[in-house]
Amino acid sequence: MIPRPALILGLSGLLPFLWGVATLLSPALAQLTLDVIGPRFTGPFVMIAYGVVILCFMSGVLWGFAARGAEAAWTGYALSVGPALWAFFFVGGGPVQALTALITGFVLLLVIDLQFSRWGLTPRWWMQLRLILTVPVVLCLAAGLWLG
Repeated sequence: MIPRPALILGLSGLLPFLWGVATLLSPALAQLTLDVIGPRFTGPFVMIAYGVVILCFMSGVLWGFAARGAEAAWTGYALSVGPALWAFFFVGGGPVQALTALITGFVLLLVIDLQFSRWGLTPRWWMQLRLILTVPVVLCLAAGLWLG
């Protein structure tokens, strides 16, 4: 079972992605957001900025898992920096390229999570949480491509 704090905080981490989609669906909400907090918190811009932050955050989480597994240390450490490097090198070039790179990055992250889970470096509930969070993230990013 996923610990309640991990589930609640993980789900709350979906809010910027959902907000981005909401501002694409509602011109009034987009305008209000522009007026109150600025353009980087609307549409694909908030999803791109936050997506990069989350990929980098997940690199840190994976690094922590890698530190637990001496036998797979080099491989684990190398894989753990992958999401941050992916964001650094591939997210850019306009919203379409950035959103596509983020979708790919989050899918690849899920594959890395699965490998860390197979190595026994993650909590037992980790993959369940990662699936619960990754699916809506990828759907929001895809909606950003489709609606943006």
